[in-house]
Amino acid sequence: MTMPPERVPAVLDGPGVQVSDPRELLLGYLDWYRDALMRKISGLPDERLRAPVEPLGWSPLGLVKHLGWVERRWIRWGFAAENVVAYPPGGDEAEWGVPNGQPAGEILAAYHDEVSRSRALIAEAALDDRARVGGRFPTPEQAPTLGRILFHLLQEYARHVGQLDVVRELLDGQKGE
Repeated sequence: MTMPPERVPAVLDGPGVQVSDPRELLLGYLDWYRDALMRKISGLPDERLRAPVEPLGWSPLGLVKHLGWVERRWIRWGFAAENVVAYPPGGDEAEWGVPNGQPAGEILAAYHDEVSRSRALIAEAALDDRARVGGRFPTPEQAPTLGRILFHLLQEYARHVGQLDVVRELLDGQKGE
């Protein structure tokens, strides 16, 4: 029996349907959501990228900025225990806010830089490798595995990209995936 065209299931998002390796699935979905973040803001004029959406209080560009900090905190400071600034001076306002004079391209470049660094730091690591001690995690007992960290990142992206779907629909009526 053939399904009517309106009932045919959509092709799965993320990695290919033949992928079953947990690492490849996790990294594939994480990259899919990173790309989805860029798709969701594509085409927005600068003023809409920057303007906080009420009642949320954050802008699409502010969300990109936040996710760059999330990448830094969980991979560089967390997994790799790099000695980096994990939270911007000025707290949430600085992490989510977009100063008037800061070009959108600068924020996007900083985000892409954090993603590139994350990819490089985890390229050769196994999912069961534990985070190094000394950054986010002061003791071996507190250090999660890379798999746990990546799963946390994935849920963070999924939640925020879903929120961005709503924001985009409020801004210009464009519906999400």
